[in-house]
Amino acid sequence: MANIFNRGFWLALVAVVLAGCSSTPEVDHSSRYTIKQDRAPDGDYDVSGLADAEPRYEAPRRAGNKSPYQVWGKSYHVVDSNDGYVKRGIASWYGQKFHGHKTSNGEVFNMYSMSAAHKSLRIPSYARVTNLDNGRSVVVRVNDRGPFHGDRLIDLSYAAAKKLGYQSRGTARVEVAAITVKPDGSMFLAGQPYNPNGETVMAKPAPESVPPEQPAVESVRKALFVQLGAFGSPEPANAMLARAQRELENPVRVRQVSTSSGRFHRVQVGPFGSEDDARYAQSLIESKGFGNSIVLTDTH
Repeated sequence: MANIFNRGFWLALVAVVLAGCSSTPEVDHSSRYTIKQDRAPDGDYDVSGLADAEPRYEAPRRAGNKSPYQVWGKSYHVVDSNDGYVKRGIASWYGQKFHGHKTSNGEVFNMYSMSAAHKSLRIPSYARVTNLDNGRSVVVRVNDRGPFHGDRLIDLSYAAAKKLGYQSRGTARVEVAAITVKPDGSMFLAGQPYNPNGETVMAKPAPESVPPEQPAVESVRKALFVQLGAFGSPEPANAMLARAQRELENPVRVRQVSTSSGRFHRVQVGPFGSEDDARYAQSLIESKGFGNSIVLTDTH
């Protein structure tokens, strides 16, 4: 018995030593993450109502902007300014493995938000990413560093990648154009004046081009919500609704929508009058145990 025990002990010790000597970067960081291989969230996640990130001025920070910095023995440089940045390359996405872990600037990564990682853009910042294969575009908030695999240009959150339509393929050819916001609120897309509605403009539109009553109608018809979940059948949606009504102070509803991916039952809290109000409510909601929530614009 003693010989059997000693043999088992030495085999276990050898296994530990070999694991510690692996040269694979992912193994070096395995203790930080709960899973080894990245993957998409479970189920058919509905992104049809997920709004783009809204660019706003954010004062420069030191966190995440050290330059140069090194990853796996290679040196990278952060640009002095994002102004005028536009580049084409390969986009990938990251999801469940990194969900809930800190990004390079100290925030928490949420694979359901419209965010991204970039090797050289200053963070936090904003960028418009366009899928060159299907023409779809999204606006994301860049708050992380990466990707550090091959020649990939940008890593989008799973939700942003799904909105661009490449989540099942894993990568796509994209164009990344930086959106810079000045302290006075003026915006520039790749160095050109930028309209928050998503179009590059060189001058303000004539006043008569937009009916004066349009903004008022739009503000009544659309509003911000914190979405707790979206389900293909009503039973889990109604169960979450009942729990939310017991534990939350804000109004909660189930809204049924038909999308190209099927029919969904959205459990939503709100409406909220501003993004700040919605984000504050989201933090309180998640402290009650409702994880994976998102802020989106939907019909009031």
